[in-house]
Amino acid sequence: MTGNTDVVVIGGGYAGVMAANRLTRRDDVTVTLINPRPDFVERIRLHQLVGGSHDAVLDYRRVLAEGVRLVVDSVTHIDAAGRSVALAVGGTIGYDYLIYAVGSGGADPGVPGATEFAYPIATLEAAERLRPVIDAAPATAAVTVVGAGPTGIETAAELAEAGRTVTLVCGEPLGPYLHPRGRRSVRRRLTALGVTLLEGPDARVTAVTRDSVRLGDGRESASEVTVWTAGFAVPDLAARSGLSTDAVGRMLTDETLTSVDDARIVAAGDSAAPSNLPLRMSCQAAMPLGARAADTVLSRIAGEQPSPLNQTFAGQCISLGRRSGVFQFAHRYDVAVWFHVDGRPGAKLKEFVCRGIVKHLSDEARKPGSYALHRVPGGSHRQRLLRTGPDRTPALP
Repeated sequence: MTGNTDVVVIGGGYAGVMAANRLTRRDDVTVTLINPRPDFVERIRLHQLVGGSHDAVLDYRRVLAEGVRLVVDSVTHIDAAGRSVALAVGGTIGYDYLIYAVGSGGADPGVPGATEFAYPIATLEAAERLRPVIDAAPATAAVTVVGAGPTGIETAAELAEAGRTVTLVCGEPLGPYLHPRGRRSVRRRLTALGVTLLEGPDARVTAVTRDSVRLGDGRESASEVTVWTAGFAVPDLAARSGLSTDAVGRMLTDETLTSVDDARIVAAGDSAAPSNLPLRMSCQAAMPLGARAADTVLSRIAGEQPSPLNQTFAGQCISLGRRSGVFQFAHRYDVAVWFHVDGRPGAKLKEFVCRGIVKHLSDEARKPGSYALHRVPGGSHRQRLLRTGPDRTPALP
């Protein structure tokens, strides 16, 4: 391709910012990042926003390359045939290539009363709505956190450490990703903080009222504030635009993250389903996917064959208040092993990771192309899982 190339990135989270920064490696590429908020959201700190220990936002100038044009708006439709996106405020933006990095959020609970009386936490706006509710609640108010995953655990610990009376309703095993040793460590810390744990299938929430939650076995638990952290969903922009998605709504791609429908559309982060085998929702996956998506676009501009996905994982880190945490180590293919670091060292390691994520983004903004973690070998496990079949990637028009 000769002349200037316009690349639009939809979504300014971990994957989108990494991709946008990396695209500035070429002077003949114009990069536009479209995001509904004027600030970068540290999603992994939203539980801290609720607990009052962090505001979970950064000025984009800290993490976004100077050459990237930021458009604060939402995309309502992708016109793949016309190579343009429609904006909520009106008008369109054209592109030569599009990177789809819209991220994820919480799913509709599908539980009576949850929409009316429970507070989600998956987005900045949701966490900001919850924060004053927590602040206004009496110190003795019963707070229920629903969800056994990292967000539920972190939110419960954060609020309990602040002196709140917290019940964590798991429904499934506590910290399903964790090795049993790591799970025991988390349980000990939550118990020490005074968190009441309700686990098992009978502890699934079946209804939420203004002042209680009802469980599967008929029990009712008092709850003046109910925080809902369970569930996973992605925006339906791809599906609404006629692009192929998986059952959840993630864009279907090949192993180069190229849409199975259009070679000029590439997906990254939580909203991508490469080979219909999506990676775990995490910034640990999002940033390498963002770098890989950018490299795919840059390869196509250069007339080269893009490299396939080569993802590796280190584990999962969970904060347990400000003074404790756990880093659960894992195989490269994302299955937990017995080894973990907990207590105060675990808290320090979690904070190091959080700060390191911002540093990775800001380093890529200053020196595009410097990020290399997406090139670390991930082993042969993914290759064994891939389905055999013809290459579905369409040719460039």
